[in-house]
Amino acid sequence: MTYPDTSFLCALYIAQSNSAKALRFMGRQTTALASSSLLFYEFRQSVQFQVFRHAKDATQGYAAATARLALSTLQANLAAGAFQTPQVDWADVHRLAERLAFQYTAKHGHRSFDVLHVATALHLGASAFLTFDANQKKLAEAEGLVVPV
Repeated sequence: MTYPDTSFLCALYIAQSNSAKALRFMGRQTTALASSSLLFYEFRQSVQFQVFRHAKDATQGYAAATARLALSTLQANLAAGAFQTPQVDWADVHRLAERLAFQYTAKHGHRSFDVLHVATALHLGASAFLTFDANQKKLAEAEGLVVPV
């Protein structure tokens, strides 16, 4: 089972420096990626925040049309079965996240959502974790997850 984080989804749905890597990975993927409501919430929130940034300063973020395309493409991929959304016991995820935060954050500066995504992957029994965030990659690898991108 492979679990992506939000940086992977952003690269998959919004043109950026890691998009080619994300698209190559998905082109080779033969099974649905694991996911969670948390992952999709953070992605959708991030997209809307970039629209806000763009509205305030056109050199920042991206336009609403780009956001609409990203969100509709995600929705089409959800409908096509590119993601599986197993049942998540959020109390267990939070327990795992507390352990990860206590063990790693003071030393390495991990952000809350990054810890929660790694904890979710662990809870679901994932063996691989997709991220383009270098610090989150260190956390995932410290917990035995393979980061193939």
